[in-house]
Amino acid sequence: MHDISVKWPNGARCAVMLTFDFDAETLWTSRDKANAARPGILSQGTYGAKVGVPKILDTLADAGVKSTFFIPGWTVENHPERCEAVVKAGHEVAHHSYSHRWVSDDPAAEVEEFERGLEAFDKVLGIRPRGYRSPAGEVSSGLFTLLAQHEMLYNSSLMNDVMPYRHRFEDGSKGPVELPWHWSLDDAPYALFSVASPRPMFPNQHLLAIYKDEFRELYRWGGLYNIIFHPQITGRPSRIAMLRELIAFIRTFPNVWFATGTEVAEAWIAAGEPEAA
Repeated sequence: MHDISVKWPNGARCAVMLTFDFDAETLWTSRDKANAARPGILSQGTYGAKVGVPKILDTLADAGVKSTFFIPGWTVENHPERCEAVVKAGHEVAHHSYSHRWVSDDPAAEVEEFERGLEAFDKVLGIRPRGYRSPAGEVSSGLFTLLAQHEMLYNSSLMNDVMPYRHRFEDGSKGPVELPWHWSLDDAPYALFSVASPRPMFPNQHLLAIYKDEFRELYRWGGLYNIIFHPQITGRPSRIAMLRELIAFIRTFPNVWFATGTEVAEAWIAAGEPEAA
């Protein structure tokens, strides 16, 4: 057995992060600026705010679980009532850039996106996020210094492990904690669609089979199950049912800890920052 040897809180076997990338319309405008004048394309993002987020919040409340919503600053400014509802429901809100642009090849733009996003959280919600996730996992080498400068506790942008780990700088100083993710636990590759970039949309049972298989083995390893949903995708009716089924499935396993990103990072630090064996 792959022994990760983490002592999760209350004797939990593994940690589960249900995360929601609340991109709204930025998912489309960040890929093609012309989409700002295309109401049909933008309406998918609008659905995420109008219908997806409330339905997801209801589902999480019924299940009694906490989650983390990664939100671009633009979404905070343009859908404040939905972001406030997330906070009121007791979920964590975390940083997800300002406009969801991919800026890994432009460090100056990355700084601008990061700092403008923080300003939106402060101005609209009065919150200083403790975690960050880059759009599509695209980052520059300077991101981690930027995160440290702004005293971010954790990052969730890389795919090189199934356990939290600590970023280290060249001088040996500590950077943020990384909470890794992977495309296989993201709804977008299976269900994101537009006429400009058509792709197959897989049946929900296809998604569930992958999600469940990943969970079974990560549970066996004792690792971190970090899954990504988008309100405009998983907020669709049948996928709300899928989310409900997935939570129920996970709960058939004993000693599972549903937690926010901040809680996972803090628990890993409290456990002595263990590395996988």
